[in-house]
Formats: sequence, structure tokens, C-alpha cells
Amino acid sequence: MPLTPDLPIPMRALLAGARRKQPALLDLIQRLVQAESPSSEKDAIDGCVSLAASHAKALGGRVRIHRQRDFGDVIEARFGPRSRTGPAARILLLGHLDTVWPLGTLKTMPCKLREGRLWGPGTLDMKAGVAMAFTAIEMLGEAALLNREIVLLLNSEEEIGSPVSRPITERLAAECAAVYVLEPAQGLAYKTARKGTGKWRIEVKGVAAHAGVDFEKGANAIRELARAVETVSGWTDLARGLTVSVGVAGGGARSNVVPAEAWAEVDVRIARNGDGKRIERKFAGLRPVDKRCTLVVTGGINRPPMQRTRATVRLFRQAKAMAAELGFILEEASTGGASDGNFTSALGIPTLDGMGAVGEGAHARNESILVEHLAPRTALLAAMLSG
Repeated sequence: MPLTPDLPIPMRALLAGARRKQPALLDLIQRLVQAESPSSEKDAIDGCVSLAASHAKALGGRVRIHRQRDFGDVIEARFGPRSRTGPAARILLLGHLDTVWPLGTLKTMPCKLREGRLWGPGTLDMKAGVAMAFTAIEMLGEAALLNREIVLLLNSEEEIGSPVSRPITERLAAECAAVYVLEPAQGLAYKTARKGTGKWRIEVKGVAAHAGVDFEKGANAIRELARAVETVSGWTDLARGLTVSVGVAGGGARSNVVPAEAWAEVDVRIARNGDGKRIERKFAGLRPVDKRCTLVVTGGINRPPMQRTRATVRLFRQAKAMAAELGFILEEASTGGASDGNFTSALGIPTLDGMGAVGEGAHARNESILVEHLAPRTALLAAMLSG
């Protein structure tokens, strides 16, 4: 007798189904990984987009491609019944297909199964999560449990700040009751909070002079930059979860020339929405000490924080209870990194993150996922989509 939506979610059956589908799931992850897709290479990422779109169509998805001129295209795929009852009956699954790895990385980081792991560029962040979403949707369809509309949005430039996909993400999220983000787990945990991010560039113009003959005629841009670096670094407030980190800097031409130019790039992380405007005002008010120098400061907050809300905690508690039925303990975590879930959470939409694969080495040479966690977490994702 086929399972019907009005019956309790069959957790053991979902887990058994996920285990049966694990070989096909691993195959799909490998095919996605082998379709290299760095954010900056439109042709390459569009090839990965095409692969994912074809798979969505094969599962019965109603696929729309949001064409882009300068970045990879964006996939919107809808599954299940068309919702006629508003956001309460619709879930957004959010992921991205771009990676930080340049074309040709597979030559030195091949995609391979070994020692209980699947290795390769983009496995953890986050092509495994994308494949898990497809598998969870397929399982629900086969079990007659696909009883609400699921919108799967796969972006193409998340790793560089989502410059074109952000409005698409926000528009679709506003049509949904909740957002599930397919980013990697934090250890084994789901994420209920993320810091917001900001980037600034400080450029200093000084006055060049011979360091031996006309020293006093020069205005040292590097010295002025050092003052600015000390100032902005002092804005860090660990108790508030606010960090200001100067990560890259440069300037000058020769050691015997008073430098006329210097620059620095600054990373900012905020845990509270209110700190975004406050830190933007501080950067805007930055002034040189040496009036012969000029400062040009550009940048701003590019992702608001994903704050831990009551609605998101309710989603997590639901997931934790389901995980217990599946036989494992699900923990809750927060992280200093950001994702597209920051955008949806800032709109007030319950957002649960870290629902993808378990592994290590995101953005690193040891990037890999642990195969043993694929089936249980895919079953949990399916349960959350149906529940």
C-alpha cells in the first residue's frame, strides 16, 4: 500500500530509502564535482547549471533558468503541487553551484572515493548538499509524500557575494514559509545563526619625495595607512561578536622614496543587525591625521547577520526530534561565516542552515565529505521537507 501524506512521516522507511539511493547519490555528487564551476568562469558554471537543470527536469521539476550576462545562470526548480494557499505551504531549498576552485583543479585534486570519504573540489561546499536535495525530493516523490511545493534555487556566484542572485533569492524566500540552506554542516550540527559580513578598501594618497634629500617634503602614505589600520582594528568588540580584520595591505615603490600610495582591505563580521549601520558610519568618518594625505574608503556590509530567532529555533527543534527518530543526535551551532541564508533570515523568514553534507576542508586542499553521514542527513532533509 503506497504511503499517503496524511500518515505520520515514516522515518525508518525514509532512512532505508536514503541508504538504497546512496550509490546514485554519490554518483550525482561526483558528476557535479567533475563539472568544474569557479564563480568567475561563466561558461564553466553554466555547464554545471545545465547538468543540474537536466536532473531537475528528470525528477519532474518545473525549471526556470534566470539568464545572466556576466555571471553564471541561476536555476529555479519547483517540485510537488503548485501552491494555491500562499507561503504556508511552500519551502525554499537554497544552494549554490559555484566553487572557489579554478579550472583545472581536478588534475591535482581528483574526485575520488577513499577511506570512507569522497574527495574533490566543491564536494563539501557544496555540491554534495545540492545532490542531497535532489535525492530527498526524489524519495518524497516516490513515496507519495511530496505534498507541498518545494522551490529549489541554485545560485551561481555565492562565493563572490551573490551580486546578481540576491534579489532572486529574496523574492522567492518571501513566497515561502521557511528556508532550508544546503551549506555544509558545522561539525555534525545544523546552523541557527551566522555572522553578517562586510568588506572595505582603504586607499591613501600621500606625497612622494626622496627619502634622503627631501624627506620633509614627503607625506608618507604607508604611515598614514598604519594609523588607519590601528584605528579600524580598535573597533573590534568581541563581546558583541564584532570583528574588524585588516587582511591584505600594500604600498610604496622603493625603500628610498617616501611612499605616495598605500592601501588595505578589511574584513568585518557582525553578529547584530544594528552594528552594520554603526560600523558603516565609522568607516565613512575615517579621516587622515596628516592633512597632506587623502583617504578614499569604499565598501560596506554585504550580508546582514543571520540572527537566532524563535521561529528558526522551532525549525531546529523539529529537526532534532526527527533526527532522534532516525537514530542520531543533531546539535545546534552558530558560525562566523556567511551564506545566502543571511539574506532570507534578514527578511524575517525562518531559516535553517548547514543542512548539507558533513566533512572538512571547505576551500582547502583536503576538501571532502564523510560518506557515512549522507544517508541519515538526506533522510532528515526529506522528513523536514515533508513535515
